[in-house]
Amino acid sequence: MAKVVEFIKESYEEMTSKVTWPTWGELQNSAVLVLVASLIIALIIFAMDKGSVFVLDTFYKSLSN
Repeated sequence: MAKVVEFIKESYEEMTSKVTWPTWGELQNSAVLVLVASLIIALIIFAMDKGSVFVLDTFYKSLSN
């Protein structure tokens, strides 16, 4: 049990004094970057989905004629 307590104390010390936390501005910039990247990826997936639906619909319609 003493090792667990020591680990928690060392972890707390490292998190408070050795870790470099981002500033509020850096955090906002990173959040905006993630949002923009997510939207771009979502649009790419949407376009691929619509394209494959169009190709398959065209293919199946050509088979039924």
